[in-house]
Amino acid sequence: MTAHLPTLNLIGAGRVGQTLARLWTQAGVFAVQDVLTTSTAGAQAACLFIGAGTPAPSLDAMRRADVCLIATTDAQIASSAAALAARMTMAQAGTAETRLVSSAKDATADPGAQGLRRPPTAFHCSGALPASVLAPLGALGWQVASAHPILSFATPEAACAQFAGTPCALEGDLAARALLQEAFAAIGAQCFEVRSQDKLVYHAAAVFATNFLPVLQSVAEDAWRASGVPEALLPHLRSSLLNNAVANITRLGPQGALTGPAARGDTAAIARQAAAVGAWDEKSGAAYAALSALALRLAGHTPPANGDAVL
Repeated sequence: MTAHLPTLNLIGAGRVGQTLARLWTQAGVFAVQDVLTTSTAGAQAACLFIGAGTPAPSLDAMRRADVCLIATTDAQIASSAAALAARMTMAQAGTAETRLVSSAKDATADPGAQGLRRPPTAFHCSGALPASVLAPLGALGWQVASAHPILSFATPEAACAQFAGTPCALEGDLAARALLQEAFAAIGAQCFEVRSQDKLVYHAAAVFATNFLPVLQSVAEDAWRASGVPEALLPHLRSSLLNNAVANITRLGPQGALTGPAARGDTAAIARQAAAVGAWDEKSGAAYAALSALALRLAGHTPPANGDAVL
Protein backbone atom coordinates (compact mmCIF):
# COMPACT_ATOMS: atom_id res chain seq x y z
CA MET A 1 0.00 0.00 0.00
CA THR A 2 1.42 3.39 -1.03
CA ALA A 3 2.07 5.72 1.90
CA HIS A 4 0.16 8.99 1.92
CA LEU A 5 2.29 11.88 0.65
CA PRO A 6 1.65 15.32 2.13
CA THR A 7 -0.19 17.46 -0.40
CA LEU A 8 1.34 20.69 -1.67
CA ASN A 9 -0.45 23.68 -3.18
CA LEU A 10 1.51 26.27 -5.12
CA ILE A 11 0.55 29.95 -5.22
CA GLY A 12 2.82 31.44 -7.85
CA ALA A 13 4.68 29.18 -10.23
CA GLY A 14 7.79 30.91 -11.47
CA ARG A 15 11.28 29.49 -11.67
CA VAL A 16 11.65 28.74 -7.95
CA GLY A 17 8.20 27.22 -7.53
CA GLN A 18 8.50 25.06 -10.62
CA THR A 19 11.98 23.86 -9.68
CA LEU A 20 11.10 22.83 -6.14
CA ALA A 21 7.76 21.28 -7.08
CA ARG A 22 9.37 19.19 -9.82
CA LEU A 23 12.19 17.99 -7.58
CA TRP A 24 9.77 17.10 -4.78
CA THR A 25 7.52 15.29 -7.22
CA GLN A 26 10.41 13.26 -8.61
CA ALA A 27 11.68 12.46 -5.11
CA GLY A 28 8.25 11.48 -3.80
CA VAL A 29 8.29 14.12 -1.07
CA PHE A 30 5.04 15.96 -1.76
CA ALA A 31 2.02 15.28 -3.92
CA VAL A 32 1.65 18.51 -5.88
CA GLN A 33 -2.04 19.28 -5.97
CA ASP A 34 -3.26 22.71 -7.16
CA VAL A 35 -1.21 25.38 -8.93
CA LEU A 36 -2.37 29.00 -9.06
CA THR A 37 -0.55 31.64 -11.05
CA THR A 38 -1.37 34.76 -13.06
CA SER A 39 -2.96 32.88 -15.95
CA THR A 40 -4.47 29.49 -16.60
CA ALA A 41 -2.02 28.97 -19.46
CA GLY A 42 0.88 29.71 -17.12
CA ALA A 43 -0.45 27.27 -14.54
CA GLN A 44 -0.89 24.60 -17.21
CA ALA A 45 2.68 25.08 -18.40
CA ALA A 46 3.93 24.89 -14.82
CA CYS A 47 2.04 21.65 -14.16
CA LEU A 48 3.46 20.19 -17.37
CA PHE A 49 7.02 21.01 -16.26
CA ILE A 50 6.42 19.80 -12.71
CA GLY A 51 4.88 16.58 -13.95
CA ALA A 52 1.97 16.87 -11.52
CA GLY A 53 -0.70 19.23 -10.27
CA THR A 54 -3.91 20.77 -11.51
CA PRO A 55 -4.22 24.39 -12.70
CA ALA A 56 -6.45 26.36 -10.32
CA PRO A 57 -8.55 29.14 -11.85
CA SER A 58 -8.77 31.03 -8.55
CA LEU A 59 -7.85 30.93 -4.89
CA ASP A 60 -11.38 29.79 -4.08
CA ALA A 61 -10.96 26.72 -6.28
CA MET A 62 -7.86 25.41 -4.51
CA ARG A 63 -8.40 22.24 -2.52
CA ARG A 64 -7.22 21.57 0.99
CA ALA A 65 -3.52 20.77 1.30
CA ASP A 66 -1.02 19.97 4.01
CA VAL A 67 1.50 22.52 2.76
CA CYS A 68 1.23 25.75 0.78
CA LEU A 69 4.23 27.30 -0.95
CA ILE A 70 3.70 30.98 -1.75
CA ALA A 71 6.18 31.31 -4.60
CA THR A 72 5.16 34.73 -5.88
CA THR A 73 7.50 37.70 -6.20
CA ASP A 74 8.64 39.19 -2.90
CA ALA A 75 6.29 42.14 -3.37
CA GLN A 76 3.26 39.83 -3.57
CA ILE A 77 4.00 37.40 -0.72
CA ALA A 78 2.34 39.40 2.07
CA SER A 79 -0.76 40.20 0.02
CA SER A 80 -1.06 36.57 -1.10
CA ALA A 81 -0.87 35.38 2.50
CA ALA A 82 -3.45 37.96 3.55
CA ALA A 83 -5.78 36.92 0.71
CA LEU A 84 -5.44 33.26 1.62
CA ALA A 85 -6.08 34.01 5.28
CA ALA A 86 -9.15 36.04 4.38
CA ARG A 87 -10.56 33.18 2.35
CA MET A 88 -9.85 30.76 5.20
CA THR A 89 -11.67 33.05 7.63
CA MET A 90 -14.67 33.13 5.32
CA ALA A 91 -14.55 29.35 4.99
CA GLN A 92 -14.55 28.95 8.75
CA ALA A 93 -17.58 31.22 8.89
CA GLY A 94 -19.31 29.01 6.38
CA THR A 95 -19.49 31.66 3.64
CA ALA A 96 -16.91 30.28 1.22
CA GLU A 97 -16.64 27.16 -0.88
CA THR A 98 -14.96 24.16 0.75
CA ARG A 99 -12.31 23.68 -1.95
CA LEU A 100 -9.68 25.72 -0.12
CA VAL A 101 -6.36 25.09 1.55
CA SER A 102 -7.24 23.80 5.04
CA SER A 103 -6.93 25.95 8.14
CA ALA A 104 -5.81 24.62 11.50
CA LYS A 105 -9.38 24.68 12.81
CA ASP A 106 -10.60 22.74 9.78
CA ALA A 107 -7.92 20.12 10.40
CA THR A 108 -8.99 19.75 14.01
CA ALA A 109 -12.68 19.56 13.14
CA ASP A 110 -12.12 17.04 10.34
CA PRO A 111 -9.02 15.00 11.26
CA GLY A 112 -9.69 12.50 8.48
CA ALA A 113 -9.69 15.05 5.68
CA GLN A 114 -6.74 14.13 3.44
CA GLY A 115 -4.63 13.16 6.45
CA LEU A 116 -4.62 16.65 7.97
CA ARG A 117 -3.89 15.70 11.58
CA ARG A 118 -1.72 18.70 12.33
CA PRO A 119 -1.90 22.40 11.46
CA PRO A 120 -1.10 23.15 7.81
CA THR A 121 2.18 24.78 6.88
CA ALA A 122 2.77 27.82 4.68
CA PHE A 123 6.18 29.01 3.58
CA HIS A 124 7.85 31.29 1.09
CA CYS A 125 11.30 31.27 -0.51
CA SER A 126 12.34 34.91 -0.22
CA GLY A 127 15.86 35.45 1.02
CA ALA A 128 15.13 38.95 2.30
CA LEU A 129 11.68 38.58 3.88
CA PRO A 130 11.07 36.81 7.22
CA ALA A 131 8.37 34.24 7.90
CA SER A 132 6.44 36.93 9.76
CA VAL A 133 5.08 38.26 6.44
CA LEU A 134 2.82 35.20 6.62
CA ALA A 135 1.43 36.38 9.97
CA PRO A 136 -2.23 36.40 8.82
CA LEU A 137 -1.97 32.64 8.33
CA GLY A 138 -0.07 32.20 11.57
CA ALA A 139 -2.94 33.94 13.36
CA LEU A 140 -5.22 31.16 12.11
CA GLY A 141 -3.00 28.51 13.65
CA TRP A 142 -0.84 27.71 10.60
CA GLN A 143 2.85 26.92 10.96
CA VAL A 144 4.79 29.46 8.89
CA ALA A 145 8.37 29.62 7.71
CA SER A 146 10.74 30.80 5.01
CA ALA A 147 13.16 28.61 3.10
CA HIS A 148 15.76 30.24 0.86
CA PRO A 149 17.93 28.05 -1.38
CA ILE A 150 21.15 29.91 -2.24
CA LEU A 151 21.06 29.18 -5.96
CA SER A 152 20.69 31.27 -9.09
CA PHE A 153 17.41 30.08 -10.60
CA ALA A 154 18.23 31.16 -14.14
CA THR A 155 15.83 28.61 -15.63
CA PRO A 156 13.87 25.81 -13.93
CA GLU A 157 15.68 23.24 -16.09
CA ALA A 158 19.13 24.51 -15.09
CA ALA A 159 18.15 24.93 -11.44
CA CYS A 160 16.89 21.34 -11.24
CA ALA A 161 20.21 20.09 -12.63
CA GLN A 162 22.25 22.26 -10.24
CA PHE A 163 20.18 21.92 -7.06
CA ALA A 164 21.92 19.01 -5.33
CA GLY A 165 24.18 20.35 -2.57
CA THR A 166 22.54 23.78 -2.48
CA PRO A 167 22.69 25.49 0.94
CA CYS A 168 19.21 26.43 2.16
CA ALA A 169 18.41 28.91 4.94
CA LEU A 170 15.40 28.07 7.13
CA GLU A 171 13.62 30.50 9.42
CA GLY A 172 10.25 30.52 11.15
CA ASP A 173 8.14 28.26 13.38
CA LEU A 174 9.83 25.18 14.80
CA ALA A 175 7.40 22.62 13.34
CA ALA A 176 7.52 24.26 9.92
CA ARG A 177 11.31 24.32 9.95
CA ALA A 178 11.41 20.64 10.85
CA LEU A 179 9.08 19.75 7.98
CA LEU A 180 11.07 21.83 5.50
CA GLN A 181 14.40 20.51 6.77
CA GLU A 182 13.26 17.02 5.84
CA ALA A 183 11.71 18.07 2.53
CA PHE A 184 14.71 20.04 1.31
CA ALA A 185 17.21 17.45 2.51
CA ALA A 186 15.35 14.86 0.45
CA ILE A 187 16.23 16.78 -2.73
CA GLY A 188 19.86 17.32 -1.78
CA ALA A 189 19.82 20.68 0.01
CA GLN A 190 22.12 21.48 2.91
CA CYS A 191 19.86 23.23 5.40
CA PHE A 192 20.81 25.65 8.16
CA GLU A 193 18.93 28.13 10.32
CA VAL A 194 19.10 31.91 10.08
CA ARG A 195 17.58 34.38 12.56
CA SER A 196 14.72 36.57 11.37
CA GLN A 197 16.61 39.76 12.21
CA ASP A 198 19.58 38.66 10.12
CA LYS A 199 17.72 37.92 6.90
CA LEU A 200 18.41 41.24 5.16
CA VAL A 201 22.17 41.03 5.69
CA TYR A 202 22.07 37.32 4.87
CA HIS A 203 20.34 38.00 1.55
CA ALA A 204 22.58 40.96 0.77
CA ALA A 205 25.50 38.54 0.98
CA ALA A 206 23.97 36.50 -1.81
CA VAL A 207 23.50 39.67 -3.83
CA PHE A 208 27.19 40.50 -3.37
CA ALA A 209 28.19 36.98 -4.39
CA THR A 210 25.98 36.66 -7.47
CA ASN A 211 23.92 39.67 -8.57
CA PHE A 212 26.75 42.19 -8.50
CA LEU A 213 29.09 40.02 -10.56
CA PRO A 214 27.28 40.68 -13.87
CA VAL A 215 27.17 44.40 -12.99
CA LEU A 216 30.91 44.53 -12.38
CA GLN A 217 31.59 42.60 -15.56
CA SER A 218 29.42 45.02 -17.53
CA VAL A 219 31.31 48.02 -16.12
CA ALA A 220 34.63 46.37 -16.96
CA GLU A 221 33.60 45.72 -20.55
CA ASP A 222 32.27 49.26 -20.97
CA ALA A 223 35.58 50.61 -19.66
CA TRP A 224 37.53 48.38 -22.06
CA ARG A 225 35.44 49.62 -24.97
CA ALA A 226 35.97 53.22 -23.90
CA SER A 227 39.72 52.66 -23.75
CA GLY A 228 39.93 51.08 -27.20
CA VAL A 229 39.94 47.33 -26.58
CA PRO A 230 38.58 45.63 -29.74
CA GLU A 231 35.06 44.28 -29.35
CA ALA A 232 36.17 40.93 -30.75
CA LEU A 233 38.48 40.40 -27.77
CA LEU A 234 35.84 40.98 -25.08
CA PRO A 235 34.40 37.43 -25.07
CA HIS A 236 37.89 35.99 -24.49
CA LEU A 237 38.64 38.49 -21.72
CA ARG A 238 35.28 37.74 -20.13
CA SER A 239 35.82 33.99 -20.18
CA SER A 240 39.48 33.85 -19.21
CA LEU A 241 39.46 36.42 -16.41
CA LEU A 242 36.22 35.23 -14.83
CA ASN A 243 37.18 31.56 -15.01
CA ASN A 244 40.63 32.25 -13.55
CA ALA A 245 39.18 34.42 -10.78
CA VAL A 246 36.62 31.80 -9.79
CA ALA A 247 39.26 29.07 -9.83
CA ASN A 248 41.60 31.15 -7.65
CA ILE A 249 38.86 32.08 -5.15
CA THR A 250 37.72 28.47 -4.94
CA ARG A 251 41.27 27.21 -4.41
CA LEU A 252 42.75 30.00 -2.28
CA GLY A 253 39.79 31.81 -0.71
CA PRO A 254 39.00 35.52 -1.22
CA GLN A 255 42.07 36.90 0.53
CA GLY A 256 44.53 34.56 -1.16
CA ALA A 257 43.04 35.26 -4.59
CA LEU A 258 43.27 39.06 -4.27
CA THR A 259 45.69 40.72 -6.70
CA GLY A 260 46.34 44.22 -7.98
CA PRO A 261 47.19 47.50 -6.23
CA ALA A 262 45.02 46.79 -3.17
CA ALA A 263 46.84 43.52 -2.52
CA ARG A 264 50.10 45.47 -2.63
CA GLY A 265 48.73 48.30 -0.50
CA ASP A 266 49.46 50.80 -3.27
CA THR A 267 47.00 53.52 -2.29
CA ALA A 268 48.62 56.05 -4.62
CA ALA A 269 47.92 53.87 -7.66
CA ILE A 270 44.39 53.26 -6.43
CA ALA A 271 43.79 57.02 -6.07
CA ARG A 272 45.01 57.71 -9.63
CA GLN A 273 42.85 54.98 -11.09
CA ALA A 274 39.78 56.03 -9.06
CA ALA A 275 40.14 59.58 -10.35
CA ALA A 276 40.45 58.38 -13.94
CA VAL A 277 37.45 56.07 -13.64
CA GLY A 278 35.42 58.82 -11.98
CA ALA A 279 36.22 61.20 -14.83
CA TRP A 280 34.98 58.56 -17.28
CA ASP A 281 31.85 57.62 -15.31
CA GLU A 282 30.94 59.10 -11.92
CA LYS A 283 29.05 56.09 -10.52
CA SER A 284 31.75 53.67 -11.66
CA GLY A 285 34.37 55.88 -10.03
CA ALA A 286 32.51 55.83 -6.73
CA ALA A 287 32.17 52.03 -6.95
CA TYR A 288 35.88 51.69 -7.71
CA ALA A 289 36.78 53.76 -4.65
CA ALA A 290 34.43 51.87 -2.32
CA LEU A 291 35.50 48.46 -3.56
CA SER A 292 39.15 49.44 -3.35
CA ALA A 293 38.69 50.40 0.30
CA LEU A 294 37.17 46.95 0.96
CA ALA A 295 39.99 45.31 -0.99
CA LEU A 296 42.59 47.12 1.13
CA ARG A 297 40.83 45.89 4.26
CA LEU A 298 40.76 42.33 2.89
CA ALA A 299 44.48 42.53 2.15
CA GLY A 300 45.19 43.71 5.69
CA HIS A 301 46.28 47.20 4.68
CA THR A 302 44.94 50.14 6.68
CA PRO A 303 43.49 52.92 4.49
CA PRO A 304 44.49 56.48 5.49
CA ALA A 305 42.53 57.90 8.41
CA ASN A 306 40.40 60.31 6.37
CA GLY A 307 38.78 57.38 4.59
CA ASP A 308 39.05 59.17 1.24
CA ALA A 309 42.62 58.33 0.30
CA VAL A 310 41.56 56.03 -2.50
CA LEU A 311 39.77 58.95 -4.22
